[in-house]
Amino acid sequence: MKALLVIDMQKALFAAGNRYDANGVIGRINQLIEKFRKDGMPLIFIRHNSEEDGLGAGTEGWQIMSELDYRKTDLTVEKVHCDAFCETQLAETLAELKINELIISGCCTDFCIDTTVRQAASMDYKVRVVSDAHTTANKPYLKAKTIIEHHNFVWSELYSPQLIEVLPTQTILEEL
Repeated sequence: MKALLVIDMQKALFAAGNRYDANGVIGRINQLIEKFRKDGMPLIFIRHNSEEDGLGAGTEGWQIMSELDYRKTDLTVEKVHCDAFCETQLAETLAELKINELIISGCCTDFCIDTTVRQAASMDYKVRVVSDAHTTANKPYLKAKTIIEHHNFVWSELYSPQLIEVLPTQTILEEL
């Protein structure tokens, strides 16, 4: 069974307005959320907790973005590391739901998305990264668009127990 992971789409991470294609990414994640809800498939929001990043638990910046179709009844996993599996209940939740395939979206490509993608594949989950539904910001050494393109390429070429598929939103929606 499949589950959609929506990682770190929180107000503080988007407050500066510097996330690449933020509106497009939000819109595509909402399309995926809508499809998962319609088909009764699990979706799980992953939320980062970090006082120094404006993501202190319960603060305004810690909240899931209001532009996303997040509901208080949605499954939500709290984390304090880039890896959504590290010291969280994610693996247990996925086991309870009998999930063996993850569709991964969110923020930030080069940190929490990358770490979670690699860990999930190492744990033998079938992983599909939504190539146009994750984002990051420019860095001193690379523009955000290049970081995203680079990670999409690297994930598709990694050797791991499960091959990682990197597909655009529309392809994933058509295949669900």
